[in-house]
Amino acid sequence: MRTNTGLWWLLSAFFLFVAAVYTGWNIIAHASATVPWYHAIEWVGSVALLFTAFMGALIAFYIGRVHKAQGGELPEDVLTSDIDDGDPELGEFSPWSWWPLVLAFSAALGMIGLAVGAWLMPIGIGVFVVAIVGWVYEYYRGYFAR
Repeated sequence: MRTNTGLWWLLSAFFLFVAAVYTGWNIIAHASATVPWYHAIEWVGSVALLFTAFMGALIAFYIGRVHKAQGGELPEDVLTSDIDDGDPELGEFSPWSWWPLVLAFSAALGMIGLAVGAWLMPIGIGVFVVAIVGWVYEYYRGYFAR
């Protein structure tokens, strides 16, 4: 993880350098006495390279903060770790549940409603409400009630 942070900072510095070179090159290539300097800069490429450098710095900053917050290397990041080293309890999942399929169907109805006709949107929202309530309360009814 530490190596990834360093690589992202290096990539960000590279794009910042390339943005400066690109902007300077455009100014030098288009310099003339009759054209002011602001017409010589190709703004789209310069701003895109600058924002790419900022996005790389954002990713590097985020990875560094996550590494610091997790307190070191995770078992997934160590090459000599076993599967059991990083096997926490992730929660309770229902492998037999049909509600995620109904939820996906409601999302599909909503997207079709946006693309084809707005009259499908309320139907998709209604199916979504039924699906989310059913999924949340599936352990409180029927055979699996607690």
